Amino acid sequence: MERVNVVGAGLAGSEAAWTLLRLGVPVRLFEMRPKRMTPAHGTDRFAEIVCSNSLGGEGEAQAKGLLQAEMRLAGSLVMEAADRARVPAGGALAVDREEFSGYVTERLSRHPLLEVVREEVREIPEGITVLATGPLTSEALAEALKRRFGDHFLAYYDAASPIVLYESVDLTKCFRAGRYGQSADYLNCPMTEEEYRRFHQALLEAQRHTPHDWEKLEFFEACVPVEELARRGYQTLLFGPMKPVGLVDPRTGKEPFAVVQLRQEDKAGRMWSLVGFQTGLKWPEQKRLIQMIPGLENARSSATG
Repeated sequence: MERVNVVGAGLAGSEAAWTLLRLGVPVRLFEMRPKRMTPAHGTDRFAEIVCSNSLGGEGEAQAKGLLQAEMRLAGSLVMEAADRARVPAGGALAVDREEFSGYVTERLSRHPLLEVVREEVREIPEGITVLATGPLTSEALAEALKRRFGDHFLAYYDAASPIVLYESVDLTKCFRAGRYGQSADYLNCPMTEEEYRRFHQALLEAQRHTPHDWEKLEFFEACVPVEELARRGYQTLLFGPMKPVGLVDPRTGKEPFAVVQLRQEDKAGRMWSLVGFQTGLKWPEQKRLIQMIPGLENARSSATG
């Protein structure tokens, strides 16, 4: 049977390769890392997650949960890895990203019909080819695609997700809870209206980094940076990542004016990410803003995704 080329070993490329292999189709999987890294990736592993460690809400009553169920029925490697690497996240499916990518890499690499080529693809390969290079496609391949298909390209912007060390969180100012009394898998940092007002103003005044050439300031609405949300209006964050709805502070018996939620990043519970806090701010500004949040005054960063 003719070998199929899959270019890119991210989540989509890894899943495409696995599906073909399960059907008995030989696959040549191209991945340029680690010979050439991207501005976002940090390892040479397949299916490395560089943004949120959440794959969305579970349950077949919602779109993401239904997709997860369909993928499991189809023998998905991504879902197999997610189920093994999951960490507590209430009604969402979140994973330990290192265990997740390590499992996908190990499972794919052991398959006898897979050939892995660690080099940059500069032209579209001959033969049947699946292109799964994502928003960080190398310049050479991007130019080859332009020559083949024209100049009209989709643009995608993403940003860093801050992660803090659990040991640096002041737990006396936070409370554990899930929305509407669901499992208490999240740490919640409550804010008064005055604390929120100061935080919102600081976001408006904070310095953003200078965009790279590969970044297009056209936002994917599910991952809009918090500083951009703040510019859209004073209350925008209160209906987004800082919404207090369904969260009751046990110390007051009331919903706070605003809440910043932290979600567990790894199985050891050592690293926690700020939910929905993608940001394109400069590093010193990120630290300053995060330490304005009650409970995170002495927060130390562990990593970014």
